[in-house]
Amino acid sequence: MKIDTDITFRKLEIFIAFMASGNIASTGAALGLSSVSVHRALHTLEENMRCPLFMHKGRYLVPLPAAHTLLAHSIDAVEVMACGITETRNAAGIGLGRMRIGTLYSLTLETVPRLIMGMKLRRPDIELELVMGSNQMLLDKLKEDQLDAILLSLTDSQIDSRRHQILPLFEDDIFLAAPVTSALQFSGEADLRDFHQHKFVSLAEGFATWHGFQEAFHTAGFEPDIVMRVNDIFSLLSLVQAGVGLTLVPGRMKKVYENSVQLMKLAEPYQMRQTIAIVFNSNREHDPNLLALVAEGRMYSRDTPFSATPAPDEPV
Repeated sequence: MKIDTDITFRKLEIFIAFMASGNIASTGAALGLSSVSVHRALHTLEENMRCPLFMHKGRYLVPLPAAHTLLAHSIDAVEVMACGITETRNAAGIGLGRMRIGTLYSLTLETVPRLIMGMKLRRPDIELELVMGSNQMLLDKLKEDQLDAILLSLTDSQIDSRRHQILPLFEDDIFLAAPVTSALQFSGEADLRDFHQHKFVSLAEGFATWHGFQEAFHTAGFEPDIVMRVNDIFSLLSLVQAGVGLTLVPGRMKKVYENSVQLMKLAEPYQMRQTIAIVFNSNREHDPNLLALVAEGRMYSRDTPFSATPAPDEPV
């Protein structure tokens, strides 16, 4: 027999609660419903069962034997479905004591540690797995449900706002990086056209600054002499330190490399800014682990200047 679409789990829960209390008003109070809503649910359940469940004694509903039979099966059905929902969510990685977060390498200096510390205070038992990679790799893994949330540059990504939730954290300017030991000394802004004879190193395609790197040199009107491409920003800056070549990097790297790498502000035609954000799938927005991450992200955004660019009077 096909189950009528009007026989819902919600009505079964109301029915179970009524059978336990025997009183419509008490059932409504326990479930946060009006007495009218409880009565309507019981009445439509009886209608769609196509058999009498109750008899009326004045203002009271008295369960018939059929109601007690339905009660036993309703309890089983609701318990089985509740278990099924839990196991299904666990299979999808939702609500487990483990969370997989993807991030750009550059965000592991300050942003990610602060978010993780806050997460551990909110959910002490959670186990966090950190995956680092390029913008494109992180976005692909999120789409394939291999990651629960990612931190990346919105500026260098195509994010489907219908499919994903986005929480911006801060903005960061891009600078020209050179070793402090080089003869380059700029008090003003760096015009990339003045560097057409220099060698450069860069991140591989798919990383946050790659697209901006290409656009900046297209604006400058020449193809940079790229001697090496690497897959993480720390290796990139190690090459700059060693004098292998110049590059473009976000200002957030300044604190770690200020004694070995000088960051020069780009001239107006080449200036770029990244927007760093937390991104996760919209169908996971009620996941308690993600809710904790979002709460920490909002606190981080509130406590951190939205622009990570050094202040005008701060040397770069």
